[in-house]
Amino acid sequence: MLEMESDTFDELDLKLLSALEIDGRASFRRIAAVLGVSDQTIARRYRRLCAQGGLRVVAVRDAARLGQDQWMLRLRCAPDGAAVIADALAKRPDTQWIGLASGGTEILCLTRPRSPSDHDDLLLGKLPRTPSVVEIRALQLLHRFHGGPDGWLRKFRALTDEQIAALRPTPAGTPAAPLRLEPEDAPLLAALERDGRATYPELERLTGRSESAVKRRLSALIASGAVYIDVEYHTEILGYSAAAILWITTTPGALHTVGQTLAGHDQVAFASATAGPSHIVVTAVVRDTADLYAYLSGPLGALDGVQHVEATPFLRRVKQLTYRAGR
Repeated sequence: MLEMESDTFDELDLKLLSALEIDGRASFRRIAAVLGVSDQTIARRYRRLCAQGGLRVVAVRDAARLGQDQWMLRLRCAPDGAAVIADALAKRPDTQWIGLASGGTEILCLTRPRSPSDHDDLLLGKLPRTPSVVEIRALQLLHRFHGGPDGWLRKFRALTDEQIAALRPTPAGTPAAPLRLEPEDAPLLAALERDGRATYPELERLTGRSESAVKRRLSALIASGAVYIDVEYHTEILGYSAAAILWITTTPGALHTVGQTLAGHDQVAFASATAGPSHIVVTAVVRDTADLYAYLSGPLGALDGVQHVEATPFLRRVKQLTYRAGR
């Protein structure tokens, strides 16, 4: 079980973050009742986490559930061009996460093309014509082992099973298959990608649809898995100031077993099978470089079926879920 170490934030902050990971739209009153504190305390802690901890609650389209392709790009760049290219990529709606690594000479970018033309425009058009881009590697994500709606915070086990059950949204009749996103969903999703806790009156104003229609549609999208409400925050506030992408090669027969085992490791915030030279890509979150070494040489290094691991430590985040870091 992960343990929180912070001079500024405490266990109640961790419990609040964990509650929002379960239901990002839960009211302060409901969270307060489950955690046994006042509404005012939860509201005050939430505002502080937003101001000092980088907390954002946003809606995310689940590409895996929607049957959309996802790609992890590794762009090796000239040192003086990486930051500019990363910032340009961050402005694109089809990029979801961007980080600088390898001393600032490599860009790691998760893309979510919404159409084949988006993919071709980026990989066959713009990037190859960018002078500062020295090498492009594109790895298609094939199967998610951990991440997406399954958040990293649950690995702290800050909440009891009873608290989790009390916070979990009431199912609204889960459809047999994920819903398709319709063109009229665009204003609703755009509003929630900016603020996943936008009120129903605000969503009514921003979408031009009645409050009851907005409630029904959002409930259906979430119940289907097409959309989920996620939380983003600075892991440093919990005492975890280092992160790395791990490119893992396995024996073919061990791919699924290794992926499932990695999903249970406390250090793993995201894990997916990929097409490409490596078989699994992992985002590992750790306290420091010594902690990263301990993970590589310990739990990961001892895992049967792992043949090779390449670790790429992050330098800084450029884009997080649906917005640019620091904006």
